[in-house]
Amino acid sequence: MGKDSAFYKEKKRKQTLVLRDLVKRLPGFAVDYIYSKEQTSQTSTLVSYCYDLITFFTFIRENNPLYKDVEIQNFTLDILEKITPEDLTEFQRYLTLNVGEGTAHENGKRAVARKMAPLRGLFKYHVIREHIPKDPTLLVAMPKEKKDKNIIRMNNYEVRSILSAIREGNEQLSERQRKYCLKTQKRDLAILTLMLGTGIRVSECNGLDLEDIDFVVDTLTIVRKGGGQDVLYFGKDIHDVLEDYVNSERMAITPREGHENALFFSLQGKRISVDAIEKLVKKYARIAVPNKKITPHKLRSTYGTALYRETGDIRLVADVLGHENINTTINFYAAIEDEHKREAAGAVDFSRPDPKP
Repeated sequence: MGKDSAFYKEKKRKQTLVLRDLVKRLPGFAVDYIYSKEQTSQTSTLVSYCYDLITFFTFIRENNPLYKDVEIQNFTLDILEKITPEDLTEFQRYLTLNVGEGTAHENGKRAVARKMAPLRGLFKYHVIREHIPKDPTLLVAMPKEKKDKNIIRMNNYEVRSILSAIREGNEQLSERQRKYCLKTQKRDLAILTLMLGTGIRVSECNGLDLEDIDFVVDTLTIVRKGGGQDVLYFGKDIHDVLEDYVNSERMAITPREGHENALFFSLQGKRISVDAIEKLVKKYARIAVPNKKITPHKLRSTYGTALYRETGDIRLVADVLGHENINTTINFYAAIEDEHKREAAGAVDFSRPDPKP
């Protein structure tokens, strides 16, 4: 059923309730901005915006004596007129590292830029509506993280090793761990084979229902990060491991109420969680690929890299991975172009005799 499934409807309902609780903690002028984004943004995005704005207003309370006794929800619009570029620069430092009083945290450049985004949006919203005269965020440089061309991904040998670790176990595991792994062997193999063979996100895997899998035409229906629905095709290897899991381990599970439709179960009969998928990926990666930090997203980049190498079609990779902006794909897989450049290094040799005309 994809996005119309009970799982996604309940997920949406819970996110909406969280959002309603969060806006109660914001001043009215910030709530107006959040509600202005409802038609164009996912609820999960608005929840993140609320947390980020609350962090900013908390920073103001902790660092400005004029507001230390004022509840955040009672802040008035004139506070925005008093914010200077220097205040925002100091807030960026606060986001980067705070170990003193208040909430302790540490963020990289990418995270700082993301947390500044709703603040920039808040000022822009009120400037456009002429509620405030100027936008100090325009005078503040946003942190930029240098693109990492050494993207972690697995080669074919490592892919085979991690799948073998599920099938055959490993001496690193204790007897108790091996017995536990045997109970979920087919499920774990199906999850990793599916993620490596389609590039789906961990959240997309977590949301799959049994009826989202069509074994006749070998397709799966997923709900993308932005809430849209998509259909992907899969090959014989995925067909075989999924069918094996569905007809064996999954049938032996007694589902908890409300979890009956899930494709992948925990041993407790609940839909397997995102955290559980992340842990099982890391568990087998430590066994098979100990020299690399492998996460579910690295399985995704492994698939994307392999697909690009095979087809050379960056638009196809973007479409299959569900990137709304192709620049995301181009930036992420730009490292592959380095291999082409290295190949070019030995392509021209002027010491060789000229070819005959």
